[in-house]
Amino acid sequence: MNEFHEDLKKLLMQAGAENKPTVFLFNDTQIITESFLEDINNILNAGEVPDLFAVDELAKIIDLVRPLAKAAGKLETRDNIYAHFVQLCRENLHCVLAFSPVGDAFRNRLRMFPSLVNCCTIDWFTPWPQDALLSVANQFLNKIDLGTDEARNAISQVCMTIHSSVRKSSA
Repeated sequence: MNEFHEDLKKLLMQAGAENKPTVFLFNDTQIITESFLEDINNILNAGEVPDLFAVDELAKIIDLVRPLAKAAGKLETRDNIYAHFVQLCRENLHCVLAFSPVGDAFRNRLRMFPSLVNCCTIDWFTPWPQDALLSVANQFLNKIDLGTDEARNAISQVCMTIHSSVRKSSA
């Protein structure tokens, strides 16, 4: 748990105190305890993990962020500077979570940690049905003059076949 918190501190310092865009990539095989997800839920929802930093670490954050807050026109109070740190964390830290939807664990985690749904964009990477691939191909090809509907339908079939065969061969 301490190693995970140290990693989170580094990420938040880089995103907030150094004002650097940062990606946090985390997959479900890295979940040792569910408290990891509680921390991620807090980052997604509030931009911070409560009580993550010790008093001396908070003082360092205040010192590092003070010039950034001043440049942003914020009053130089401790609370305003820390709020600016959290704002920078929210703007610069991008969480990429890779979870398998198979089984009950995923569903239970979504119920327990609502920010995994409310504060995220979910990309489902599952195979597309043939009719959906055909529909997308038709949508794009409708904008192009291909002469006849027969030609458009034949090319749409080829697009669907190419997409399906690439997916099968790369699996």
